[in-house]
Amino acid sequence: MPLPKLQQIPPTIAAVVDYEPYARERMSEQAWAYLAGGAADELTLADNRAAFERLRLRSRVLQDLSGGNTRLRLFGQDFAHPIFLAPVAYQKLAHPDGELASVLAAAALGTGMVVSTQASVELEAIAAQAQAPLWFQLYIQPDREFTAALIRRAESAGYQALVLTVDAPVNGVRNREQRAGFALPAGVEAVNLRGMRPLQAQADPQNSSLLLGGPLLAAAPTWADLTWLREQTRLPILLKGILSGADAEQALAAGVDGLIVSNHGGRTLDGLPATIEVLPEIAAVVQGRMPLLLDGGIRRGSDILKALALGADAVLVGRPYVFGLAAAGAVGVAHVLQLLRAELEVAMALTGCADLASIGPDVIWRPATR
Repeated sequence: MPLPKLQQIPPTIAAVVDYEPYARERMSEQAWAYLAGGAADELTLADNRAAFERLRLRSRVLQDLSGGNTRLRLFGQDFAHPIFLAPVAYQKLAHPDGELASVLAAAALGTGMVVSTQASVELEAIAAQAQAPLWFQLYIQPDREFTAALIRRAESAGYQALVLTVDAPVNGVRNREQRAGFALPAGVEAVNLRGMRPLQAQADPQNSSLLLGGPLLAAAPTWADLTWLREQTRLPILLKGILSGADAEQALAAGVDGLIVSNHGGRTLDGLPATIEVLPEIAAVVQGRMPLLLDGGIRRGSDILKALALGADAVLVGRPYVFGLAAAGAVGVAHVLQLLRAELEVAMALTGCADLASIGPDVIWRPATR
């Protein structure tokens, strides 16, 4: 049986990675497999972390750090720091309060939060608790009429941007979930998708494929659907799941408002590169023409500094705050955010960066070439 949630944060939790064992002890095996696991052999999941560890920072001394801050402005919205809560589905798997606990922590720390389409709490209830900007993560559903109504709900509730996830037309092969026998428990569901018409499967006797040529991929969104999406909303639209310069170029041509470099936390196709490794390629394409964010593998404030140095304007964290949520609810999420922000500020100070605009590629140490 899972242990009860922590009532106070023990002193042994000094970094966000320290939450992981506490979270695992307080979740079912099935929930842990879903929230902690990745696709197939979890190579990408591991490399998201390892790639950050391979990067080194260059310290600078005697820099003028007066008036320093971590403030950020995106899409006309002000943020206290460049750390966002990434969209994570079914947060009631981690804590009975689910997304309500996460948004409470986000409000306390001035943190932007991206709410999942597959949240286990109604998007309106989450928005009612928010005191920092909320963005809504969207999957374009086969039922386009339902999708349009979902967008209108998000707008009416006060969400200030749409984050369209584009890298998961199908789920990845998640062997860890399969081995654990994962299924949503009673009382946990994608409540915002209630009433959506199910996809009608039509058998094709000429098609022997298991997936290709079937109705699921036939209904999956394409670049052409961005025109339809733009017609549905005036909110800024970000694409989440960009891993190539070619896709970044196409996104620019399509007129989207921002990009999130992401490999879905290693949960879709195993063997994809770590996000921090492809960030420079995409930043070189974007060249500051739109905001660029990154997720995947961030566990330290110094990781955030590395991402900003290589071209990101902000970062999103997923598993770290969910582990805080599982261990200690809203207090755990808030502590995770506080730890990351404090570490970011220390790293900025020791590399001579007084504010986010001061962070550039020279922050990354590279060995001299002969």
